Amino acid sequence: SIGDTRYQDYMASIYESGEHLLTMINSILDLSKVEAGSAELYESDLDLGEIVQSCTAIMKVRAVGAGLLIEVDGIADLPALRADELMLKQMLLNLLSNAVKFTERGGKITVTGAWTEGGGLRISVTDTGIGIAAGDIPKAMSTFGQVDGALDRRFEGTGLGLPLVLSLAELHDGGFEIESEVGVGTKTTIWFPDERVVRNS
Repeated sequence: SIGDTRYQDYMASIYESGEHLLTMINSILDLSKVEAGSAELYESDLDLGEIVQSCTAIMKVRAVGAGLLIEVDGIADLPALRADELMLKQMLLNLLSNAVKFTERGGKITVTGAWTEGGGLRISVTDTGIGIAAGDIPKAMSTFGQVDGALDRRFEGTGLGLPLVLSLAELHDGGFEIESEVGVGTKTTIWFPDERVVRNS
């Protein structure tokens, strides 16, 4: 019946996915603002566990439909982060969306959190997907860049996802890195500096 909790969950996920799609449609405007220096941070102390849970919930329908498993590890133990909530979610949703897009059925996506050597925090999204050749990573990171070869017409997109993640991470005085191997998978990492970690005094 329509009152079944499963259907309520499906409807909630569809609604959230629709909201996510609208957000992604605005990615060109967002990147333009960042590059023009007019983007503003609306900062608050964020619970990373809640942020990651929200983002993985939005992607769950797509992941399940693609035959993929999403796991979260090491996030709940991390302290709060001083950041712009919408921007952080947009970064994570971009990375999760790419991971789902480029991972074959039966694969796994893992979201992990850890400290950096400098006392900051990093969040990584690792997949078991098709991977990117080392020589193609700079192209994938360029605005409107599309990697050819293994990334055929099935995987067409705007080419704005990774450049936007990098720009938003840099707005937070952090950074973004990619490690990948063709046929093995990709690990994308956003990191934030020590001064953005909320420590209880």
